[in-house]
Amino acid sequence: MARKAPTKAAPRARRRPEPAPAKPALIPPLPPPEQVVVRSRRVACDGVGGALGHPRVYLEMGEADFVECPYCDRRFVLASGTEGPESELLAPGVYEGSHGH
Repeated sequence: MARKAPTKAAPRARRRPEPAPAKPALIPPLPPPEQVVVRSRRVACDGVGGALGHPRVYLEMGEADFVECPYCDRRFVLASGTEGPESELLAPGVYEGSHGH
């Protein structure tokens, strides 16, 4: 009977080290780009940029004292001392004056 030649063991695959977990971004908390004080909890925002703006969105504050536009990050803050029933003439709050806000 022929004797089998000893076989070489296959080299073990080296395990790669686990990658380090991703570090959180080092972005400091920044204030909103623009803050608009309004007298109504219901506001509308269109970016006030004409063709450079964004689609008009209507936002409600709910129980909070501010709301942020999801398109331009403009923050609408309820004016202090604004309590009581809202007037339909004030909503949307962003268009309270002839100047656009």
